[in-house]
Amino acid sequence: MCYPCLCRLARQAATLATVDERLRAAAAREGLKVVDENFSTDGLTLDIATKIHRAVKEITGNPDPYRKMKDDEIKISREIIDEVAPAYPQDIKGLMALSALGNSIDFFRRQDDIVKDLRTPLKFSIDHSDRFIEKLKGAKSVLFLGDNAGEVFFDLPLLRCLERYAPVTYVVKGAPVQNDATLHDLKVAGLDGQLNRVITTGIATPGVVFPLASDEFRRAFQSADLVLAKGMGYWEGLSELPPQGKVLYCTMAKCQPVADSLGVPLNSYAMVFR
Repeated sequence: MCYPCLCRLARQAATLATVDERLRAAAAREGLKVVDENFSTDGLTLDIATKIHRAVKEITGNPDPYRKMKDDEIKISREIIDEVAPAYPQDIKGLMALSALGNSIDFFRRQDDIVKDLRTPLKFSIDHSDRFIEKLKGAKSVLFLGDNAGEVFFDLPLLRCLERYAPVTYVVKGAPVQNDATLHDLKVAGLDGQLNRVITTGIATPGVVFPLASDEFRRAFQSADLVLAKGMGYWEGLSELPPQGKVLYCTMAKCQPVADSLGVPLNSYAMVFR
């Protein structure tokens, strides 16, 4: 995220967290203070976003400010997945595209725009999926890093396909942060029983700040033969690590800094193997 996006995040989180105007104003002020005190072009903005959310939660007393937004996204995804899925081949590449389509869901975007994108055929600006598929043939374990709560419906067909090759572990966030999926969100969506193995990052950060993640997550990441990482947060957080030669980043480039770092146009889709 850039500086304006972090400021927008602080105001949005405060607005969603409470209807009390006094608390909203106090939470927004504290969030903006966090941005001003911590922003650096050399720093990881995921750290700043995490501090913003922590401040907003503490001031408003709301542990899950994006609850209604997540419920709405789950409802939209549940209703639209059967409509759009037939447009994608039911092989691994087609299901990767369907999974990527779900990443168009975003907390900064209007629901009408999200629905429009979900109904628009997807094309990748960068597609390294063949490298991932080639390594999948000899893989013994796959780590699937999920992103938004509504996105799980789009991930499930791909997850089932991947399990024909190797056991898959699906990863959600350790606690509510933005509209990212948690264990509770899987239950709300009615999908918790449809996933064979699920772990969390152990933390409430967008994407993941690797040094802060749980030992369980870090062990799973290091031992996995392949990793499929959904969303801009994982691109920002994990691409800071040395190239692993096993991570396929799958995201819609929803902001200009991320689009520039990927070398793709704004609002395009990319699958980058690194």
